[in-house]
Amino acid sequence: MMLACQRFVSVVRNSRTLSRHVTTWSPVGAAFNAQQRKVDLLQKNVGLFGVPALSTPAGFEVAQQRALRETEQLVETACNNPPGALTVETFDQLSDSLCKVADLADFVKVGHPDPAFRDAAEKACINIGTVVERLNTNVELCRSLKNLLDNKEVLDSLDPDTRRVAELFMFDFEISGIHLDESKRGKAVSLNVNLLDLNNEFLNGTHLPNRIEKTALPEHIRHCFSIDGNSIQIGGLHADSPDELVREAAYKIFLFPNSSLLLCLDDLLTCRNELAKLVGYESFAHRALNGTMAKTPETVMKFLELLTDKLSDRTAKDFNLMRDMKMNSRSTVLMPWDHSYFSSAVRAERYKIDPSLYSPYFSLGACMEGLNMLFSQLLGVSFRNEQPMAGEVWSEEVRKLAVVHETEGLLGYIYCDFFRRPDKPHQDCHFTIQGGRLKKDGEYQHPVVVLMLSLPPPTRSTPTLLNPGMMENLFHEMGHAMHSMLGRTRYQHVTGTRCSTDFAEVPSILMEFFATDYRVVNQFARHYQTGQPLPKSMVSRLCESKRICGAADTQLQVFYAALDQVYHGKPQNRSTTDILKQMQEKFYGLPYVPNTAWQLRFSHLIGYGAKYYSYLMSRAIASMVWRQCFQKDPFNRDMGERYRREMLAHGGSKEPMLMVQGMLQRSPTLEELVDALVADLDTDSVTCRDDSS
Repeated sequence: MMLACQRFVSVVRNSRTLSRHVTTWSPVGAAFNAQQRKVDLLQKNVGLFGVPALSTPAGFEVAQQRALRETEQLVETACNNPPGALTVETFDQLSDSLCKVADLADFVKVGHPDPAFRDAAEKACINIGTVVERLNTNVELCRSLKNLLDNKEVLDSLDPDTRRVAELFMFDFEISGIHLDESKRGKAVSLNVNLLDLNNEFLNGTHLPNRIEKTALPEHIRHCFSIDGNSIQIGGLHADSPDELVREAAYKIFLFPNSSLLLCLDDLLTCRNELAKLVGYESFAHRALNGTMAKTPETVMKFLELLTDKLSDRTAKDFNLMRDMKMNSRSTVLMPWDHSYFSSAVRAERYKIDPSLYSPYFSLGACMEGLNMLFSQLLGVSFRNEQPMAGEVWSEEVRKLAVVHETEGLLGYIYCDFFRRPDKPHQDCHFTIQGGRLKKDGEYQHPVVVLMLSLPPPTRSTPTLLNPGMMENLFHEMGHAMHSMLGRTRYQHVTGTRCSTDFAEVPSILMEFFATDYRVVNQFARHYQTGQPLPKSMVSRLCESKRICGAADTQLQVFYAALDQVYHGKPQNRSTTDILKQMQEKFYGLPYVPNTAWQLRFSHLIGYGAKYYSYLMSRAIASMVWRQCFQKDPFNRDMGERYRREMLAHGGSKEPMLMVQGMLQRSPTLEELVDALVADLDTDSVTCRDDSS
């Protein structure tokens, strides 16, 4: 269905007078450039996110039972009331009651350091998911909504948002097989419940390391991996290692096929296809893409093929640059384990890009101040640091930000889980904890989100320093957070990022364009020790370097997206590895390595199944929005308000392409989307220049 902030004092040099003086960070900068003040352990434990029941893992069972009681009452209300706006409001309350548990648990099962909390949260996810699937095949509940949608007089009385949400709830029923007879509905529920287990099994498997006997590797590279007795554990590709043998060993061992996980993936894809066919779709991809900007798998493949054709010469040129760089290696054949390393090496050699030279200018506090200034100028929104209560956060390093609008007041909360710790996933992501909605009493339920990064924590003497990639990732994830804060819809079912996947990435990718514009960077990038601004030439080199090997990097994403589409299209009657070989040859260019199964590390198959193309399509839209609306002036308040009004405010309550059309004043064609991606690789970007000079 469904505040006390510590101050970080430094001596800086004024760039105009060259006189030395003492300054302080703003409260936001201080909160992130200093170690967090410890929570008072004598305080009452308020529970995770202020939910009293979640002061212990057992609280998840309490929260589930409360949600189930509310669900029973709301189902009865929906089924017994006459059709009208109240029907939709009741459905949304039902969705909200379940999502408050499921969304929170979805984060806790991966982000909490305590295994007991993680286990309890995972059980809650499965239990709530099972309830949702049963509700989606509840005939009486569906009938209450159908009575509304079939009543023209009632339907015409609804406002557009209410009507749209009613249609989205009906869509959830339809893709779950509500139209089927009782036995087939039961089959659909069974398939969906089975998918919950398969999703968890596959996702967990994608992150598991592989082991090999220590003697199987040359002695001089063993120290590069984790040694456990007589075996070596390899949990990643080591793609940035300068030692080719390390990269090759990691690639072949980490991607060595796991027979049980291969079977799990087969079962997962078969189950998805069976479900899609059962409820009336040609394939799972057709089911998944209904309601997106792309709408059909045929459109997605056309987009990917057009892009491949446009990139082919540029991609070949990029691979040749990498081959030239590899000429002095023990092997001159360019292999998949070389791509990341040599694309970075080419950039570094040509533009003298050393990430360590940038990091002192990108302290975490400075970057947060930069985001704060940008959002204030563009959207009238600012951050306010708040001290968490005892038990409210899962790690003492988590920061809590209130997001405040200059006239509208509090918009919501962002919990910033930015620092590395044992057992924390090494991934950057945004989690919705609570969606925004208008409550019956007229008050607005404020959205709550978590941003999770994997940054080194600050020390007593040094703040956290970000390299350029980390800084861009921070801006990217904050784009998701602001979408959640400003997508203030009436209904939580469509709040913030609860929208089409191929639109949801637009606000986050757009923030990457701001992150590489010198006019924006110049507002905050200061050396944490001297206060000197980041030289403009360094920003220009960084921007120019991104285009080097950019076509090959983009083509790799095209390969992943095409593989995802074929996996979720019509059954191929061949192994997932055979499909991988074919797609790699057609859409990538570097050879398949025998006895490897990269698809078993493709964690995006869960969550982004048949939708991995979304990153590319969203990037194309974001590029067009940047060039047309913000490239001339990244701080233009009128354009910022238009961006909020046309793209952020609606969440999922409006067709995604209509939001794009509202911002661009037209609907882009596939060819224009492809051209936008190519233009980012080909042209001297104005984002690297300061137009005032």
